[in-house]
Amino acid sequence: MGVLDREWSRKDDVPPSSSGLRRSSSGRVPQWALEEALNEQLRAYAAVTGGKRTDRGPRRRRRRFAASRRSSASRRSSASKLRVRTGALIALVIALYLSPSVFEREIFPDVLPHLPWSNVPPRGVEAADAPLGTPPPSTGSSNYTLFDYPGLKQDFVAYDPCRPIHYVVRPDFAPAGTDGIVQEAVAEVAAATGLTFVFDGPSAEAPSPEDRDPYQPALYGERWAPVLITWSSPEEVPDLAGPTAGLGGSEIAQRPDKPVVLVAGQVMLDAPAMTQILEFDGGRDHVKAIVIHELGHVLGLDHVDNPNQLMHEENNGRTTLADGDLAGLATLGAGPCVPEL
Repeated sequence: MGVLDREWSRKDDVPPSSSGLRRSSSGRVPQWALEEALNEQLRAYAAVTGGKRTDRGPRRRRRRFAASRRSSASRRSSASKLRVRTGALIALVIALYLSPSVFEREIFPDVLPHLPWSNVPPRGVEAADAPLGTPPPSTGSSNYTLFDYPGLKQDFVAYDPCRPIHYVVRPDFAPAGTDGIVQEAVAEVAAATGLTFVFDGPSAEAPSPEDRDPYQPALYGERWAPVLITWSSPEEVPDLAGPTAGLGGSEIAQRPDKPVVLVAGQVMLDAPAMTQILEFDGGRDHVKAIVIHELGHVLGLDHVDNPNQLMHEENNGRTTLADGDLAGLATLGAGPCVPEL
């Protein structure tokens, strides 16, 4: 059947700090980067409010009018409060200079989700105290390959097993005869990993092979965006052109000094190609195998050289997970829990 897919993942990207701070080549955040981040926050706040304290207009005028009748003691009290506030601000600035690493690791990640322009959800959303499921025993096969993320000091990157993996499906352009295929494929990878998947229903979100926003609170609430599965075409997703029948991958997220995890995955399926496959005997099984293959990429499996595995780049007719595929998925189901993210 030729090449079934081209894996899609941000695996070549260096995992960014969840705080968005720029780093030196050594990995440390220099002081100028902290100052730049704080200045950017102030500029962003000014852009949102027009540089004004928008909720203080009328009250400010009343306070000025009342101030003309205050005693000298009241004026001294106001001056004292101003000195206290100024001193507190100076103390904060000194603390940032003396311990920038503490600010980056402990303070900024907790504050960032609550800023109006934040691109990350609040920490610990839906995080349980222990994994929600248990991966099955490994087959012992080594015929699998995990995505490699250069520069990481961890064996592999996976979804947080202490949280459910939400997924949605854009039903537009789904070929006739594919009802239930996505749910069946998800059930198979869930059983192979021990991870918990939750179907959130249909979505109108379009595929974004290059720049999907992993946090879309207006559409999905204050949590990481769910895995998005779309029936598409080469016209909408040019990388689906030629023999490529599907694409799959995930974004990565990290809190400083914590393991990197996968979030906000995507599966993009070539609907016209699937329509042709469905015309052959056993076509439905082959389409489901393609969906499973792409979900393997979403969860962290790369292509493998062994042609007998479903995660081989060119499918030779296999429609079920093989021993190497199962071993790799069981490994990915035992990733670290990161409630701090």
